[in-house]
Amino acid sequence: MRINEAFIVDFLRYKAGRPLKVKEMAKEIGIPNNEYTAFRIKVKELVEAGKLVKLRRGKIGVPSELNLILGNISVSKSGYGTITTETGEPVVITPSKMFTAFDGDRVMVRVGSGPDDELYGTVIKVIRRAEKNIVGIFRHGPHFSTVIPDDKKFRRDIYIPNRLAKKAADGQRVIARITNWDDPYRNPEGEIVEIIGRPGDPGVDLKTVIISHGLPVKFTNKVIADAEKASEYFTKAEMKNRRDFTKEIVCTIDPVDAKDFDDAISVYKTKKGYRLGVYIADVSHFVRDGSAVDKEAFERGNSVYLPGKVIPMLPEKLSNDLCSLKPNRRRLVYATIIDISPKGKILDWRIVKGVINSKARLTYEEVQKFYNNGTTNNRIKRVAECLTTARELAKILQKNRMAAGSLDFDLPEAKIVLNKRGEIVEIGNRIRLESHRLVEEFMLIANKVVALHVFRLGQKLLYRVHDRPDLEKLEAFSTLMSSLGYNFPVSDKMKPLQFARFLKKVKGKPEEEFVNELMLRSMKKAVYQPHNIGHFGLAFKHYTHFTSPIRRYPDLLVHRLLKSLDKGRYPDKLAKRLDSILTNVGKHCSETERIAETAEREAVRIKQVAYMANRLGQRYHGVISGLLNFGFFVRLDDIGIEGMVRLSSLDDDYYNFDEKRFRLVGRRTGRIFKMGDPVEIGILAVDKTKNQIDLYLIEPNGEKNLRPKRRRKRR
Repeated sequence: MRINEAFIVDFLRYKAGRPLKVKEMAKEIGIPNNEYTAFRIKVKELVEAGKLVKLRRGKIGVPSELNLILGNISVSKSGYGTITTETGEPVVITPSKMFTAFDGDRVMVRVGSGPDDELYGTVIKVIRRAEKNIVGIFRHGPHFSTVIPDDKKFRRDIYIPNRLAKKAADGQRVIARITNWDDPYRNPEGEIVEIIGRPGDPGVDLKTVIISHGLPVKFTNKVIADAEKASEYFTKAEMKNRRDFTKEIVCTIDPVDAKDFDDAISVYKTKKGYRLGVYIADVSHFVRDGSAVDKEAFERGNSVYLPGKVIPMLPEKLSNDLCSLKPNRRRLVYATIIDISPKGKILDWRIVKGVINSKARLTYEEVQKFYNNGTTNNRIKRVAECLTTARELAKILQKNRMAAGSLDFDLPEAKIVLNKRGEIVEIGNRIRLESHRLVEEFMLIANKVVALHVFRLGQKLLYRVHDRPDLEKLEAFSTLMSSLGYNFPVSDKMKPLQFARFLKKVKGKPEEEFVNELMLRSMKKAVYQPHNIGHFGLAFKHYTHFTSPIRRYPDLLVHRLLKSLDKGRYPDKLAKRLDSILTNVGKHCSETERIAETAEREAVRIKQVAYMANRLGQRYHGVISGLLNFGFFVRLDDIGIEGMVRLSSLDDDYYNFDEKRFRLVGRRTGRIFKMGDPVEIGILAVDKTKNQIDLYLIEPNGEKNLRPKRRRKRR
């Protein structure tokens, strides 16, 4: 008798309709004696996989029929876990009900309702551990040692027997692996997998970020060989089959240190207004569906940009050579040619495969100099007329977009310049130039047109969507704004234009930067999905990602889909699988994007902390950017670094945290600290291990509220 997994589960769920012992189940199904052992092993495997559950008296049941759910648990820094039911409802798991689960583990959870009708759960079994490298600080002990995890989601130290410590020294940053943890009342046991080095040593910080976030570093030989082979696809016959744009005045505008140029532009005036050409590297021609490079690109999802280091989605042969739109070389592109009226209205468009020959590789800075004072060089001279017309068109497009309610969060981007040893040479905020905005406008309209094109054909696509904010978060933001003296009424039917008008109110004010940031935090995150709900932040009804296929996998997929739409609809074979493909790619790439952003923020923070470690006692001006019941955060002007002034360092009064008005109030003096207040501070202490910067307040009369203690050097 052939018994598969689905048969056993369905038998218990429907036919038996109750939990049974293995022998009872075998008898009711009619398993022959000579097949009983194999049957028992199969049931055991199903229990271990979490598809069945073993009850107290040895009976076997189906989890879903016993109010149990399976899934991957997500743990917050506060220690609370969440898991989602089949209907999409979140189940909250308090720290005391976590059993031995870590973030990312596959678990079985018993679900119940709380007094507020929310779903609460208890982890009863860890089915499969997440294969995570746990990075932390090694602390040596006489009999056993410990690893203190960097990630606050891991709320237990890991015991390491000294025989498994790989000669790690006290205070070194290491990679650990859990080997045993089945008792929630004891700490997990583990072993050292690798010694990274001491915090603050050159190279250790970025390596820590890469390992802790599971980022890939090297391409396999198979992937590199596949990328090298791609040059075979660059043929004269292919170029002849494409629209020839080689005589167009086309240029690229990128950062000074860029090596992969995946977008180029051309702009000129017509009788009807303007003709904008956005030419995107045709990566899909070289990265074939299902190839080794394609599979690796999907797994990575996107390129990751860390200070002084890029982890590319594609091997260098593709990203920096074949697919890069280098000047004075023929390159294959996907072109979006858009006709636009003098008032910025889209009149018509064509999306075609083409060939270009870029006339100039420009940087943002040299384009800006040309706009500011007419400074030119040989490269600028070749495309000066195009740049002048492009500036004119970009201003029209931006004005229209802002008028429609598109949100432009003008937040500073960290600028960190390193030398070859990984040491910081320069730190600060990257200035957002008009030339940056110009390129952004053209990429936005190209992405919008591609999405609109496929939508009008009535075909499916992977959209870049941004849902409207949650009312609860908006109310919290509104309360914060009240504490700053701003009125921001909220409702569940708010439109982007209301947010845009509010941002205009704070434009140029000292608190502009962090108001922008707070509003951004109140928004939902943009994601990739096949269901088009529009992009709230951009105030676009149709939007996708098409313009960066060298560094984003969704863009590469969109290129492939466009090629499949030559006759206005997808081939039947693709159409049948498309829902599954789009959903899978959307979920995966939304997650890899989130991981990349987290890693990038962490790497920047580590470099900022290292920079400030050599500046103890130095004074800076800043604004209060956050408040807690034990202190307030200050963001330093010009360099954008954030540190904390702890209440324990303020000796002029006792301060209470006023949660309703979101401020700290002196009990005796009535002195108030609130968001946006300008302050002068000094650097008190820097902890490279915890990535913390402690500040002290300098009073208006120039006195230090707390003098940093000088430590005596041990001889």
